[in-house]
Amino acid sequence: MNVVLVFDIAGLKDKEIFDKYLKKEGFLQVKDEFFAYEGEAHTHLFNTKAYILEIASTGLKKSGFDSCSIMFQIGINPMETYYYSKEKNDFIEVEIK
Repeated sequence: MNVVLVFDIAGLKDKEIFDKYLKKEGFLQVKDEFFAYEGEAHTHLFNTKAYILEIASTGLKKSGFDSCSIMFQIGINPMETYYYSKEKNDFIEVEIK
């Protein structure tokens, strides 16, 4: 399944480190898009979702950042939007009211 990741990152300290880490994990930057990446998934939907959040978290920590939100799509399945909580050191689902 095709996977598309879109980040909204404030204060990224080193984009080169971020991009290299995502590339190592199989996600390439979308042409002409600063924080959009795509790759392929070969696992179950929920495993892929957990994997994406884990690599996003690791990439952000390696490169340094102030704040981040992420939304992504796995195949034809749009996923929830998440923001990174530095207090909880993890992505938290954005609640829509």
